[in-house]
Amino acid sequence: MGRYDDIINLPHKQSEKRAHMSNRDRAAQFSPFAALTGHSDAIEETARLTDGRIVLGEYEADLVNEKLRKLAERPKQEIRVTYFVPDGKKQGGKYITEAKKVRRVDETGRKLIFEDKSEMDFGDIVDIEFLGGV
Repeated sequence: MGRYDDIINLPHKQSEKRAHMSNRDRAAQFSPFAALTGHSDAIEETARLTDGRIVLGEYEADLVNEKLRKLAERPKQEIRVTYFVPDGKKQGGKYITEAKKVRRVDETGRKLIFEDKSEMDFGDIVDIEFLGGV
């Protein structure tokens, strides 16, 4: 005789007050869940890398300033500019290089204004290359 022979064939007890739970609902009780809402997003954000802002040396800053002077004298040129974009969520940011056509140079506001109406602060620029020559 087996250890559980006395109870193995007894009918399964059903609650008289509650409906029988489906297998799907029963399985959902034991499935993984996010105990801390937003925790994985916070971890991803912390792991996301940003670049620090480059501080140009005197020589590099003079080169950029000379190119800005040339642009002020003759705007409406196409340039390839590398500039810093601060990150909106954490310290640091990223460097972007793109070709843009200069509309004008605002020396008072220390900004480049482009044909697409975007603006760029002089302090964010780390390199300017003239496309099509100067």
